Amino acid sequence: MKKIFLLLMIVSSVFGMSAFSVHKHPNIVFIFSDDQCWDTIGAIGGEVLTPHLDKLVAEGVFFKNAYNSGAWQGAVCIASRTMLMTGKQLWKSHQYSDSKQRNPSDFWSTFFKNNGYKTYFTGKWHISRISPDIIYSSTGTIMPGMPTYSDPKLGGNYKWNERGAGYFRPIDVTDQSWDPSDPLYGGFWEGGIHWSEITGQESVDFILQQVHENKPFFMQVAFNAPHDPRQSPIEFIEQYDVNDIKLPKNFLPLQPHAVAMQLAKGMTRDEDLGPFPRTPYSVIKNRQEYFALITHMDEQIGKILDALEKTGKKENTIIIFTSDHGLACGQHGLMGKQNMYEHSMKPPLIISGPNLPKGIQIDTPVYMQDLMPTTLELAGINIPSEIDFKSLLPVIKGQKTYSAIYGAYKDKQRMVRKDNMKLIWYPDSDTWLLFDLDNDSNECTNLADNPEYQAVLNDLKNTLINEQEKWGDPLLSGNFGNMKE
Repeated sequence: MKKIFLLLMIVSSVFGMSAFSVHKHPNIVFIFSDDQCWDTIGAIGGEVLTPHLDKLVAEGVFFKNAYNSGAWQGAVCIASRTMLMTGKQLWKSHQYSDSKQRNPSDFWSTFFKNNGYKTYFTGKWHISRISPDIIYSSTGTIMPGMPTYSDPKLGGNYKWNERGAGYFRPIDVTDQSWDPSDPLYGGFWEGGIHWSEITGQESVDFILQQVHENKPFFMQVAFNAPHDPRQSPIEFIEQYDVNDIKLPKNFLPLQPHAVAMQLAKGMTRDEDLGPFPRTPYSVIKNRQEYFALITHMDEQIGKILDALEKTGKKENTIIIFTSDHGLACGQHGLMGKQNMYEHSMKPPLIISGPNLPKGIQIDTPVYMQDLMPTTLELAGINIPSEIDFKSLLPVIKGQKTYSAIYGAYKDKQRMVRKDNMKLIWYPDSDTWLLFDLDNDSNECTNLADNPEYQAVLNDLKNTLINEQEKWGDPLLSGNFGNMKE
């Protein structure tokens, strides 16, 4: 951290106070994936082929500890996106999501629209009871949260909450029940063109249309990838030999706290994607398909970046990449994101643009939803007082904006991170997990029962209560049962 801060000081001294300023009314290109773990970028984790995202990392600032703070339901992306689009913290967003009214003026893009920007959205929306058509100046194809699968063996389609092809697999190396490159299975192949390619091409088309426009633009590109079904063209799957894919260091056949976490077999759709118990082959095969889908998406992102370059728009464009949360995909005996482990709470987060530092990686914990006020500040738009999240620009300058990071999943899981220590609590079984993230980044060794860490444990328990009070956690008031999913 000291090295990072020193480098930032050097950058600031070279460029002066303008080091974090941009041209007047910069364009904003916000690229958003779904279910992408923070280290699934080649330049960060080294295992996934992402040449275009690697380039963004080299040209910008990467936040290694950007958190989504959780969800009130299994579809974690709904909570994450509602927080991001409205700037409201978790439990305020839940109340907002439950309300029958959606005011367009509450949304991120509207602040830009009201300040002279042309706004555009294409891809996955997944915020209920309001259409992006009334929020943005124009839209591309609006994708649902989940596509419909096809199951050739059953002779028909089935919805996301049913269990057909693509679930409880692969049993072993002979299991051929699912082909991620075959359009016969529907999913992201529905309509004949892979959804990532549709979203990517529509984004390129929009940029090309702005060549002779003087009006700045704010565009949101929301890929469904790498959310399941983990489907991509065969040439991308073939880039990953299953014999070369590493089994995660925190692999477990079964998660010991699954029932208390509400993640046992049949409790959440995500966990039923793989067989029980997990086998090394099932995890490696799922990760192969997951990595391939990310690489396929990266190719589409490359086309968007090329379009910005070729049109001359890049020099006055802030480019942001993140995901709504991470994903376990075989870590800790889990497949999904409905948990408080680092792999599922943390997406990648990159900010790149004119006069911003290049090639910097920041350890300071932040929230992914801090992007909303960050872009407002970069565009010179006043940040409304009702926005709960904070601009990342002070963090880029070396400051710390949060004393602790809070996480929650339904009334089943709670988390708090303070400095390098992290506490997880499962209320149903009153189980506590304590991890030293500096020395145990894979969260393998629980220190909660270690006598040497009792003072740390008690401090984090108090910190968790303070964060629950600050966030209005319904678990404290006992009102959680009145909340709907």
